[in-house]
Amino acid sequence: MLLTFDVGNTNIVLGVFQGKKLIQNWRLETDRNKSADEYGMIVHQLFQYEDLSIKDIDDIIISTVVPPVVYTLQHMSMKYFNKRAIVVGPGIKTGMVIKYDNPKLIGSDRIVNAVSAYDKYGGPLIVVDFGTATTFTVISKQGEFLGGSIAPGLKISSEALFEKTAKLPKVELESPGTVICRNTVASMQAGLVYGHMGLTQYIIDKIKTELNGKDEIKVVATGGLSNLIANEIKAIDYVDKMLTLEGLRIIYERNR
Repeated sequence: MLLTFDVGNTNIVLGVFQGKKLIQNWRLETDRNKSADEYGMIVHQLFQYEDLSIKDIDDIIISTVVPPVVYTLQHMSMKYFNKRAIVVGPGIKTGMVIKYDNPKLIGSDRIVNAVSAYDKYGGPLIVVDFGTATTFTVISKQGEFLGGSIAPGLKISSEALFEKTAKLPKVELESPGTVICRNTVASMQAGLVYGHMGLTQYIIDKIKTELNGKDEIKVVATGGLSNLIANEIKAIDYVDKMLTLEGLRIIYERNR
């Protein structure tokens, strides 16, 4: 079995694959201060709860946008699984041509998502990842990583409103159902959620205009908040929450 780690700024998503089948997954809070032993015990408890055995893990692969955590997870992998984890980064075979000024500066999650989405949906396509940041990644018909855009995510925007203003409260990220709101909480929710929908729709439309091709361009959304946005805009064709984990499996198979 294969254990995958998708380490984001806010959450770590773990997945266990048996062959090509994702048999279990979990979401943890990303904590840069946790030790290898702490992460090891958490993973051990998750395995026990699902009646899985650490001894059945053959390999481990990690994608991270939080460099300090990767060393912790590598140490945890050696100590608790006796496996040297594969880390997605320079030198890893992705099977994708990267047309970027400096490929080393691309977040590994964007590359993993691109590989996964192209393998599953073909190209050309746009991958929108609603995480701590909202990223737009463009893949050509031939499977080339063309680039994209990065915007502040919904949670960052919400926290900025709370931290940088004297009277605005923290709010739940949910749709209030209207933009003509009669209280502060609903007004903030409308501005955050519907504003992000507008941002998403506009960038997708502009990408399609810049590609200027005759082929149908598919749009795939992933990330923790993808359902909230995708449910109310027509630009998104598919929501695929497990896109990154599937991409890690594909990249592992290309490097083992």
